Formats: sequence, structure tokens, C-alpha cells
Amino acid sequence: MIESQAKEQLGIYLVIGTCFGVIITKAEVISWFRIQEMFRFQSVYMYAVMASAVATAGSSLFLIRRLGLRDGAGDLLGLAPKEMGSGRRYWIGGMLFGLGWAFVGACPGPLFALVGAGATVIIVPLLSAVLGTWMYGRVRHRLPH
Repeated sequence: MIESQAKEQLGIYLVIGTCFGVIITKAEVISWFRIQEMFRFQSVYMYAVMASAVATAGSSLFLIRRLGLRDGAGDLLGLAPKEMGSGRRYWIGGMLFGLGWAFVGACPGPLFALVGAGATVIIVPLLSAVLGTWMYGRVRHRLPH
């Protein structure tokens, strides 16, 4: 029972992921040229895309809280509060993320869509992202959180 339910959920996630990949490909969000335009301040296209994503996420979170929406287990949906501290870890992490994005020319999110669109050179950053995620999982317990 649980195994068939898990397979059904994976199928749903595959369909949603495929639709997301098609949308970001058609919107040119995964385009190396669009990303380079953004980092060179030659176009506002990517900044507008990000601003619309922030606005969508913000309004969605507002509605989730306002309506008191719950997950399948009955727990309230929402974000856990963050401890800002000095903010150093966010600055360092953000700079590393941005540098990687600028060097590769792709955000980690659409790496699979880029490979699917035929940019096979992105397999190297994709494997690097998977390796980095695996390494983080291995040393996470040693890191300050």
C-alpha cells in the first residue's frame, strides 16, 4: 500500500518537475545569455523574474498564514523562525552561491532542465552539485547551525 502510494507521488512530482522544466526553458530563465546579461547589468529581465518569484512566494506565505492552512498530518504550514546572529553565514553562503552561479552560468535549480534541453556540458556542474550536497550531508553534524 505505502509503496504504491510512494510511486504515485513520485509520478506526480515527475509531471510537476517536467512542467516546471518546460516553463523555465520557454521563459529563457535557464539561458546562459540571459544569466550573463543579468550579471553584467545589461538587462532587467532576470531581475524581474526573480522579483515576481519573491512577490509570489511572499503573497503565498501570507495567504498560508492568514488562512491557517495545514499539511497532511494536520500541522500548521509556515516557516520556522531563523536566528540571524551576525548574518555572516548568510553573506558567505550567498557569495559562494553567486560566484558559482556566475562561473557556471546556471543556477542550481534548472541544471536538470539544461541537461534535458541538450546542454550536456552542464553534467559536470550537475554532478558537482550532487557531490556537494552529499558532502554537506556527511559533515552537517560538525557544522555550526
